Amino acid sequence: MYNAPTSIISCTTSEHAMQPTLALRSARLTLFTRVNCGLCDVAKSRLMEVQQRRTIDYSEIDIDAPEQKQWKNVYDYDVPVLHVDKNSTAKLTLDAAKKLMHRFTVEEVEKALDEIEHQQSSS
Repeated sequence: MYNAPTSIISCTTSEHAMQPTLALRSARLTLFTRVNCGLCDVAKSRLMEVQQRRTIDYSEIDIDAPEQKQWKNVYDYDVPVLHVDKNSTAKLTLDAAKKLMHRFTVEEVEKALDEIEHQQSSS
């Protein structure tokens, strides 16, 4: 018997497997990071764990990249910072629904995801 995952996802059927469609994923995670950052490496490994458990839209922003100056001005001394917000094509802003900073656990990320998904289902 197949038990559906607790996260709501949309799948497209193919000959070989079912793949979640990106557009209907419930939350977007954006990690603000930089190279040679030990805490960032730990954060990335925790987020890989979350990705194995749940369907998420995940991206990383290197705040030291020339085109990311606005984020460097905000997070220069705070990386890693994780924005957790509803999945959308909207531009990233400082008004992310949830922010986790520095040292966070898989459980804290999943709790933030649950809160975002609950907000979306309530609206």
